Amino acid sequence: MKRRIVQSLALTAALFAASSAFAQLPWMQRAKHYAWSDASLSPDSRADLVIKEMTLDEKISLLHGQGMPFFSNAPSESNGGAGYTNAIPRLGIPAIQMADSAYGVTRGAAAGRYSTALPNNLGAASSWDPEAAFEYGALIGRELRDEGYSMTLGGGVNLAREPRNGRTFEYQGEDPLLAGTLDGNVEKGVQSVHIIGDLKHYAINDQESGRNAVNANISKRAMRESDLRAFEIALGISNAGGVMCSYNRVNGDFACENSYLLSDVLKKDFHFEGFVLSDWGGTHSTVKASHAGLDMEQPDKIFFGDPLKNAVESGVVSQDEINEHVHRILRTIFATGLFDHPVVKQVPDVEGGYRIAQQIAEKSIVLLKNRHDLLPLTSAVHSVVLIGGHADVGVITGGGSAQVDAPGGSAVPAPTPKNMMEAIIHRQWLPSSPLRALQAVMPSAKISYVSGDDLQAAAAAAKSADVAIVFAYQWESEGMDLSTLDLSDDQNKLIETVAAANPKSVVVLETGSPATMPWIDNAAAVVEAWYPGIRGAEALANILTGAVNPTGKLAITFPKSDADLPHPKLVLPPPESEINFGAPGADISNIMSKMAKGLPPFQTYYDEGLKVGYKWYDAEKKPVLFPFGFGLSYTTYGYSGLSVTPGDSTAVSFTVRNTGKRAGTEIAEVYASLPDASGEPPKRLVGWARVDLAPGESKQISVPVSRDRLTVFDEASDSWKLVPGEYVIRVGGSSQNLPLQKAVSF
Repeated sequence: MKRRIVQSLALTAALFAASSAFAQLPWMQRAKHYAWSDASLSPDSRADLVIKEMTLDEKISLLHGQGMPFFSNAPSESNGGAGYTNAIPRLGIPAIQMADSAYGVTRGAAAGRYSTALPNNLGAASSWDPEAAFEYGALIGRELRDEGYSMTLGGGVNLAREPRNGRTFEYQGEDPLLAGTLDGNVEKGVQSVHIIGDLKHYAINDQESGRNAVNANISKRAMRESDLRAFEIALGISNAGGVMCSYNRVNGDFACENSYLLSDVLKKDFHFEGFVLSDWGGTHSTVKASHAGLDMEQPDKIFFGDPLKNAVESGVVSQDEINEHVHRILRTIFATGLFDHPVVKQVPDVEGGYRIAQQIAEKSIVLLKNRHDLLPLTSAVHSVVLIGGHADVGVITGGGSAQVDAPGGSAVPAPTPKNMMEAIIHRQWLPSSPLRALQAVMPSAKISYVSGDDLQAAAAAAKSADVAIVFAYQWESEGMDLSTLDLSDDQNKLIETVAAANPKSVVVLETGSPATMPWIDNAAAVVEAWYPGIRGAEALANILTGAVNPTGKLAITFPKSDADLPHPKLVLPPPESEINFGAPGADISNIMSKMAKGLPPFQTYYDEGLKVGYKWYDAEKKPVLFPFGFGLSYTTYGYSGLSVTPGDSTAVSFTVRNTGKRAGTEIAEVYASLPDASGEPPKRLVGWARVDLAPGESKQISVPVSRDRLTVFDEASDSWKLVPGEYVIRVGGSSQNLPLQKAVSF
């Protein structure tokens, strides 16, 4: 069955590519030689040469989108993606064809194209693997190029101040160093194949409920040391060509017309050389947005079309300001290699995408509990029953603009949508069957499935099997937040029933955020699979049977309950601050104009400040279900011999030993506790290393800790400072298991 699907996808892709490939050959696209064709010139020089030849109308045409599917009419030149900025054929400047692509290129199968659905971003972040992150981005970049796109709209790096955020699954967790490092490598991978990278949603975009109206109130120090720090790290690694500003207000001003965020921090302090584009419908003014540093309005030209041209002609916006916007876009086209390496549609490497997706999933899955070493399943297990979660047919994905269409359609029919938003962001199940995958790797065992709809039948099936595996899920999507981190009542009840019937019960979670677990004491084993992607079932089967030793560690804390969060109750918008999308089939052509006018603000106060994620639980002394950085293995590890040599780059050295009987990979984590005078939370992540170890093997590891990882942001001087005093370096296997400690002074 899988082979037929792959062959069908490949044939569809081949026909799609053949229809247009000839017309898009590089020599057909741009046979003329221009002064800026000289690749030996700097991207800045090439951009300046183009600008000298441009008319005002041509300049303005680069500063706005031309429409998009669903919300407005898109021109025939558009590739069908979320955004399109037109070409200037007279000057050989290519169009920027944009596609949503957080964990794969969206709207693939629905548009007759194939796209690989990778594990979701939070899941992949739990690999703590920069090299895997690069491969993740490079795959997305190749498939964007294969499908005719030249810019990704992925790159989510917002920190999980609010884990119930409907887009937590698109982001990289709660720590700025981990999130910035991994997302920076994702975008570096994207740009390695001459596709424009993107980082979003800049900034403090931490909830979906009322996202177009919420005003995030937060101190500059808290911003600089959390979300903005993650963006800074990601930019330093990737040199991404684009940064997408977010819908929300920050301290009173919309993010896309916020001069502090766009000019003072991003362009000046971070030395960002690319262009800022608005989130879709996130532009609310012409002059204010232009002055603040917005370079491109998407997806239309409500403010940056004729109104911007009029502002230039009247002198309200200077020619220098317009040229600055244009320069940033043209510079990016040259710097990323898009001009010199035009996009040519071709057949994607379907099998190669499958292989990479599975490898990343195997590194991302986290073993949370394993009582009496129930896992891995061995040849002594003769019968296994899978219960619930549609485990007979597929694995779930996240929804919204990140959603990657399932090849051949969803393995589970989507529920009837209640409104237009649900019709756009419906639920998808990828055709990767845990049942069939486990049957393939355990051919001598009886592997069966029951739906779990009937609790008595589920209990009976569990009781009759050697091992029962309950599959539970929590679907989340752009445009809506989770009301709770709890699973649905029926799923919690199912888990409790199965665990009572069979003490050898495993729970597999498919979630995009942390989940609470009222049944945790009764389950023998718990596996967090996240949204594991197109080969998720195969990866999971390898983990469950021990063909692959689990190495994933949580990129986000799992709290005991919603009550332990910094904001136990979500701040929900009043009716006047929400957009009514209407019933399915309703006319939504005016939605963008409603968004453009700006909805009445409501307030969210991030009074927890610096205490994001594990820093909150540490500072408030709140026990957690599973801490940041936690993950079990089928082997064990020991730590010894810590030495710390202070300097501009502090060397932290220690030994890790595999004390078990299996080869494995340990993620060794390094934290620092700053002096009390710093006002910092108890500790912060300052480095880590992935260590491959054979049974009984020891390795000495050295983790460099640069000075900037120990500094704090001083609002009074608008600068970063190293606070004099005693620092405690801590090393171990999770944020709450740090056996090695050493104090040093700076």
